[in-house]
Amino acid sequence: MTKVAYFVTHPIQYQAPLLRRVAAGGEIDLRVFFLSDLSLHTHHEAAFGQSFKWDVNLTDGYAWEMLPRVGIGTSTPLRPWWPVQGLRGRLAAGGFDAVWVHGWSHIGLRQAARAARGLGLPLLLRGESTPATSRSAGWKRWLRDRHLRALFNQAEAFLCIGTRNRELYQQFGVPAEKLFLVPYAVDNEVFQARAQAAATRREAFRKELGLEPGRPVILFAAKFIPVKAPGDLLTAYQRAWSESAGAGDAPKPYLLFVGDGPLRGELETMAGARKGDDVRFLGFRNQTELPALYDLCDLFVLPSHFEPWGLVINEVMNAGKPVVVTDCVGAAPDLVQSGANGWIYPTGEVGALAECLRQAFPSANLPAMGRRSLEIINQWDYEADVRGLTAAVKQVVKGGRRAHGN
Repeated sequence: MTKVAYFVTHPIQYQAPLLRRVAAGGEIDLRVFFLSDLSLHTHHEAAFGQSFKWDVNLTDGYAWEMLPRVGIGTSTPLRPWWPVQGLRGRLAAGGFDAVWVHGWSHIGLRQAARAARGLGLPLLLRGESTPATSRSAGWKRWLRDRHLRALFNQAEAFLCIGTRNRELYQQFGVPAEKLFLVPYAVDNEVFQARAQAAATRREAFRKELGLEPGRPVILFAAKFIPVKAPGDLLTAYQRAWSESAGAGDAPKPYLLFVGDGPLRGELETMAGARKGDDVRFLGFRNQTELPALYDLCDLFVLPSHFEPWGLVINEVMNAGKPVVVTDCVGAAPDLVQSGANGWIYPTGEVGALAECLRQAFPSANLPAMGRRSLEIINQWDYEADVRGLTAAVKQVVKGGRRAHGN
């Protein structure tokens, strides 16, 4: 069995089920190293404007340990510029065959990459960046590109989360034989099971929320921050169902905002007289509460101005729903087929979003589009992740031992 060290900043809800599957697969002996325990406790998220603790288990089912930070120990906020203590020694003593690093923005992750090089261990990289990720220019862009070239030259395999992430590596000249698809996925089985369970009490849930029977639902679920552009959706909704652009006798959809953040007050003001009736603000909902909302909606919209991937799209597609996304959403090329399971529109073009909403309602095609979403997402799963990771490890590690070590 090949022994792999995996370095990631902190326990993350969508990664935990994947790590369990890798650990149980029998081909990779996985040891996970975290740099912070932030997500294991109640913590404050400024983007949500509140403190909370994730209501799903993040650490069961795989071997892990928390690495100490220099001078401040193991229980810390992320602090991306604070180095890890004893990382190289821990890696050298572990008898590992390869090192898998998720991301490169944290100093501890860069330490892990340097330690792998120093110990002659093959490095596998997985990141979320795309060609559009960096919005820096001038000397800052030059420094970023220089750093990435050095890092990419060291890596022996790249675990691509999707098409646009692959394009980033290709932009830096990474050869095709080093690129492996390890798609950004969520626990499809869990989300589908929860959505199916929610469907049995959908009408009761509508009643709890005070929604009239028969009126369709448009859903937004994300942080209320500028980059997520919830205001674009609200403006487009107002344009699509203004008095002069009504849809005849068809019932007007509700617009539900799930989440919280600094833009909430502004959004409520924008909603005006429609707040509490056509437009509802449901507040922050934890992970296990979301499938019922996905099941409830008829259409999901992610109007982000910047989104390296957008895992909420995976989640809602598991409820069999069509989606509308901007062309900057990283998941768009892989998961959204315009006209088949949703729509893709130019980022920031509110008029184009309003037109997507008009096309969607009234429409008898939405259920069929939702079924297409489910077909697509069923192929974008953790099983594909395990296949891609295993293939990458086998390529860089020969005969159960590392290719470039002893």
